[in-house]
Amino acid sequence: MTEFVKTAKRSDLKPGEARVVECAGRTLALCQVEDKYYALDNTCLHRGGPIGEGFIDGNTITCPWHGWQYDVATGEMKMNSAMKLSTFETKLEGDDILVKV
Repeated sequence: MTEFVKTAKRSDLKPGEARVVECAGRTLALCQVEDKYYALDNTCLHRGGPIGEGFIDGNTITCPWHGWQYDVATGEMKMNSAMKLSTFETKLEGDDILVKV
């Protein structure tokens, strides 16, 4: 059964930032792009790098280990859309960021 779980506070992220968070036993990359929040699997498909420690440019997050890039909204790898990280729905409740896991 999936449900929304409180994962972070809005004040934990600024636009253009990502961070690694634990949510219901999963390690996720939580990202803020403008006024939207995105949650993706934190493990890069290349060598397992920590996506949440990566760099955001527009809607693209870059793995800090070897530069693989993913769309934060869809999880698709930029160079091969057939390769995709799992994504998770997010919503705000007051100051809390919730992720559906």
